Amino acid sequence: MTEAKQWTSKTKRVSLGVGGALVELTQDPERGSWANPIEFVLSCIGYAVGIGNVWRFPYLVYRNGGGAFLIPFVLMLITMGLPIFFLELAIGQYSGLGPNEAFTRMAPALEGLGYCTLVVILLVMVYYMVIVAWTLFYTFVSFVPKLGWAYCDNDFNTNDCYSGLQGIQCQTNDPETIFYNRTCVSARLICKNFGFEDGNVTHCFDTNRLELLQHLYTRILSSEEYFNDRVLGLRGATWEHFGGIRWELLGCLTLAWIVCFLCLMRGVQSIGKVVYFTALFPYVMLTALLIRGVTLDGAGDGSLWFITLKWSTLESTSVWADAASQVFYSLGIGCGSLITLSSYSNFNNNCHRDAIIVTFTNLATSIFAGFVIFSIMGFLARQMGMPIDDVIKSGAGLAFIAYPEAVARMPLPNLWAVLFFVMLFILGIGSQFAGVQAINTAILDLRPDLRKHESYVVLGICVTCWLLAIPMVFDGGIYLFTLMDWNTASWAILLIGIAEVGVVGWCYGCNKFLRNIAEMQMRFSLLLRRYWWLSWAVLAPITCLMSDADAVLCK
Repeated sequence: MTEAKQWTSKTKRVSLGVGGALVELTQDPERGSWANPIEFVLSCIGYAVGIGNVWRFPYLVYRNGGGAFLIPFVLMLITMGLPIFFLELAIGQYSGLGPNEAFTRMAPALEGLGYCTLVVILLVMVYYMVIVAWTLFYTFVSFVPKLGWAYCDNDFNTNDCYSGLQGIQCQTNDPETIFYNRTCVSARLICKNFGFEDGNVTHCFDTNRLELLQHLYTRILSSEEYFNDRVLGLRGATWEHFGGIRWELLGCLTLAWIVCFLCLMRGVQSIGKVVYFTALFPYVMLTALLIRGVTLDGAGDGSLWFITLKWSTLESTSVWADAASQVFYSLGIGCGSLITLSSYSNFNNNCHRDAIIVTFTNLATSIFAGFVIFSIMGFLARQMGMPIDDVIKSGAGLAFIAYPEAVARMPLPNLWAVLFFVMLFILGIGSQFAGVQAINTAILDLRPDLRKHESYVVLGICVTCWLLAIPMVFDGGIYLFTLMDWNTASWAILLIGIAEVGVVGWCYGCNKFLRNIAEMQMRFSLLLRRYWWLSWAVLAPITCLMSDADAVLCK
């Protein structure tokens, strides 16, 4: 146990057994611990499996060559994601401390690394909760009988607005009319206005020309105008003219932080009970949405698109950089939250097994969510008469533009809208728990005397993050949101990943770290030891460095 004395904060406990006295390391009872290993695993799943699995992963698959993107993603997961995930769990479990104190004890010269992770997780929490506020907004408006994003008869809609439902109504009433300029207009008249006087309705809707009319005039989906103008209030807002506050979004943001506080006010003990719901319920929702999605017309087209391989895309370095950033974003590594969660585990817990379970659960969830989303995107593409390439424009657009548009065309649209956005809310709020707890743990490790006032510490963190997020619920708040997203979810966490594996692989030493892991009763075969050594010392640093360089250059 000589190595354990170097930087673990856990204390010795002597118990009598059949074989005599047994000396083991245990958590400080005042600090708290998980009631059982299942709570820890579910907390990690709830943290790692988030909104990014539902919107960001499917979008990156689409943008980077369909199913071919899975190749760099899985390779990055094995060479970089899993090693860093296990590394963070082992650091937290061995030290029994948050990231700031854990790195200080491991390598005092690099104590700033722990604080860097806390700064990043603070910034991520601030803007990430704005996404959660959007999901709450959509959840509430989904209870209104008439879904506002499905129609172009709102005050904020422009003449370029296009409603698929109203377009269907026009053709149902008169097959020779289309929805144009927010009303039903004769297709023959539009052909004439655009210089197709000799054409007829059949020519205008020639299927070999992908519906010529849709290329003659600008069409903006009603769901896109709803998101930009009704939800964000973006029209006319700039960096110089930030506009006014969106009071409804502020209310949703406030409610989201209140829910977060209530779930965390008792620290790790309350998280352990909440995660049984937040980690498992989204899978029920995803399964229900998949069953509904595969029954829709065009679902097969979407699923085929999702798994189609476009090998040429693998020649682009940006594809590999996207895979690396998605691994970090999806697993939540490089933010200190995993170190915090594992610091409450028993010293002899098998975090090696937990790392493998959570990592591949995350991968399976991403693929599962991809089939859910693309089956619905195939339906939407069939309904709109356009290829899937033109349906998805961005990650946020996938969740708040394309999917609401598809839901509006389903039977029982309100029900499916509520289910989808409740699922997104639970995924989002579940990912926030670990971030708040990371800041909370860092403060309490520095000031143990505050543990008896832990609920007030959590309240202070939530209020601070709420105040910092308020500028992002102004009309121009999306600009600040995008700025923070681009500069924290990509190169910043990749830099921290490089630093983490650098500390373990080169400063502290892989062999020494593997001996620390052995003290926690985890034994590896020679082949597995070499894999971890090679990953921490060579593979993970190189892949992080190359991906980070590409991410910075792409900016």
